[in-house]
Amino acid sequence: MQITRHGTPQETNGTPPMIGHALPAFTLQTATTPLTTADLTGHYSLISVVPDINTRVCSVSTKNFNVAMDAFPDIRFYTVSTNTRDQQQNWCAAENVHHIQLVSDESGDFGRAMGLFVPDNHTDARSVWIIAPTGHIVYRELILEQTEEPDYDAALAYLEAHTAHA
Repeated sequence: MQITRHGTPQETNGTPPMIGHALPAFTLQTATTPLTTADLTGHYSLISVVPDINTRVCSVSTKNFNVAMDAFPDIRFYTVSTNTRDQQQNWCAAENVHHIQLVSDESGDFGRAMGLFVPDNHTDARSVWIIAPTGHIVYRELILEQTEEPDYDAALAYLEAHTAHA
């Protein structure tokens, strides 16, 4: 998939899965344990993928979803970046973010499985995913210009309309 960063074209390693498809197999790393595809079944999950947590747009989007979590106590919110766990923990401490779970794709396993990995700079392309309890993708937003923020309202409206929270 072609994306841009500040208008400069970049290619991801593949084509991201479509709505209705099962989430591919991957492993991410939380602060203490691995997180796998199987861990995302049984409940709704929102996954916000950011290229680098230490950049402005990534920081803003993570903080926006962190605030939104309060309205959705039954939804699991994750932010995925290729930053190390230490970088993510340092960011959380500096930004006073305690609710959203940052998970590391330092290995690129998630990005490659999802067709989001950008080999040129070892990041994953910005995107938002909602996963149903069955493990199937029910919402996706692929942000083609990486300096743009996601459509928070659309993702949260989907959750309001399609979960027990509504």
